[in-house]
Amino acid sequence: MTQTKSQTTSVGFDPHDHSHCIADALQTAEDICRAQKLQFTPARRRVLEILLERHRAMGAYEILDILAAEGMGSQPPVVYRALDFLTGHGLAHRIERMNAYAACTHPGASHVPAFLICRLCKAVAEVETGLDSGRLGDAARNTGFTIEKVVVEAEGLCPGCAEAAA
Repeated sequence: MTQTKSQTTSVGFDPHDHSHCIADALQTAEDICRAQKLQFTPARRRVLEILLERHRAMGAYEILDILAAEGMGSQPPVVYRALDFLTGHGLAHRIERMNAYAACTHPGASHVPAFLICRLCKAVAEVETGLDSGRLGDAARNTGFTIEKVVVEAEGLCPGCAEAAA
């Protein structure tokens, strides 16, 4: 990913100041934890930081390898507890299709995420959608169905991979 602009965007494929978005997201996570009286332990912080640094979906064992190399633990429960905490408090999302995780780009905001996943580089862009919008929302309303959870994951090529493939 090229970093030419110094603006942050909610779609992860756009160029932006990556170090700034990491710092902002970590500060937001600290603020959320402080406000909710949650412990943002060094392991939880580092797992979130790894997800933010990589800007792509990562499996638990891939994260574990990084933590082990840094001397922060080599047991799977270390990562799974951190990921459970992060997903449980809206700081990260589980990408169902890949059995992987990505940092939330809207932490602290109530939203329904949808994910655009590059099948080559595994970059993930999070965009917002709605529980009751579009054709699915229309169908639910027409049948009297109440949607409680939606998981939208689209796989394709990010602009960088599409350009390289052309």
